Amino acid sequence: MTIDAVEHYHELLSDTELAGSSLAMLDEQLESSKLIFGGRRLTPYLRPHFVTRSDWDRVAAICETVFGSLQKVKDAALVDDNILNELGLTEIEKDLIKIDPGYSHVSPTARLDSFLTDDAYSFVELNGESPAGIAFSDSATEIFKQLPVMKRFADRYRFSGLEGRSKMRQVLLDCYEEYLGRKPETAPTIAIVDLKDLPTIKEFELFRDHFNDNGLQAVICSPEDLEFDGSRLRCGDFEIDVVYKRLLVNEYLPIADEYPALLDAYRAGKICMVNSFCGKLVHKKAVFSVLTDERYAHLFNDAEMSAIRFHVPWTRNFTERKTGYSNTEIELVEWTRRNSSRLVLKPNDDYGGHGIFIGWNLTPSEWDNAIEQALADGDYLVQERVPTAKEVFPMITDAGNWELIEQLVDLDPLLFSGKVGSAFTRLSSSELANVTAGGGMVPTFIIEDA
Repeated sequence: MTIDAVEHYHELLSDTELAGSSLAMLDEQLESSKLIFGGRRLTPYLRPHFVTRSDWDRVAAICETVFGSLQKVKDAALVDDNILNELGLTEIEKDLIKIDPGYSHVSPTARLDSFLTDDAYSFVELNGESPAGIAFSDSATEIFKQLPVMKRFADRYRFSGLEGRSKMRQVLLDCYEEYLGRKPETAPTIAIVDLKDLPTIKEFELFRDHFNDNGLQAVICSPEDLEFDGSRLRCGDFEIDVVYKRLLVNEYLPIADEYPALLDAYRAGKICMVNSFCGKLVHKKAVFSVLTDERYAHLFNDAEMSAIRFHVPWTRNFTERKTGYSNTEIELVEWTRRNSSRLVLKPNDDYGGHGIFIGWNLTPSEWDNAIEQALADGDYLVQERVPTAKEVFPMITDAGNWELIEQLVDLDPLLFSGKVGSAFTRLSSSELANVTAGGGMVPTFIIEDA
């Protein structure tokens, strides 16, 4: 069905007047809706990503099963130093995750990055610390619903968009209630906290406006704006109940001594912070090593083991050691050296596509150099290649026209307290589908099955 739908959509774009009016509206709405990332269009495409209802329901069920296993990893890690070490947590990170956030969920808001093909559905990474894109995706969805070409498309196909801001708002409220141990007497105040001058500021503004429109006072601030007097965390005169933490741990730790208010208030239990520092447990890419290593299979039930086996790529911490692969014991480094065509080396704790070595794109000498660099770094993973999805999209050119260009298609379901509630899709002309690295995003639309 999606092939037919895509072909029909592209046929509609052959009407130059329809395509021109749609492009003009898209450009106007991207600017007014703050969908600009680093000075460029966040969505430089004239078509959303289509997923059938049956595929979407299957994807959601798989995501929720796998995420249930991640909660078990968190529970086990808090009592087993071997798992903490497998995840690659530093000593200061181990200290942070032992602070009780006041609620049980390891990562109330999360994003699973995945590829959906005709024959497979595979995860490649999990963002369990501070997933971006929720509000951007909502705005893009509303824009695409209004495009002339989408309205014409609706004459033949029934479809629906996805929405995440209200679910994020409810997550904050639910975590705050659990943190208090009772229903709050008044609505909590919210601080959206991150570093200054980031391109994601537009998304923070979308969230702030959404919170304010729904009866929740909210401000945007950075660690240096915060003060803690032992009782209340403040941003200027604004007293804070809930911190919607968009700040990454790796970005905060270098400045924590200079700007300690956030950590001091959290350690004292005077704020509800979402996601908490415990999210670091599953944000580490090595969590896929725990999921796929037979040494930890006892943590998971049959349904979880089946989902892991079929949808999570084999992953290992990259060190000189023996390990299992397909029921065979291997010498990991030498085996990796011989199998570049099906392997990726990636840092355990980075984002934006930084430091990733794609084996099948490298010469043997380049792969050898990547192996030596990964070993020297000491915190790298080796991961098996998964089937990737590609589609042709009408991409807007620098000249302001559009042309059909094949793109890598990375479907990113968004989870709220472990339940899939929304998604967006990242596109790229390279093998790294990452907005920070220069890719783009489109909203995901669900096409109802015939």
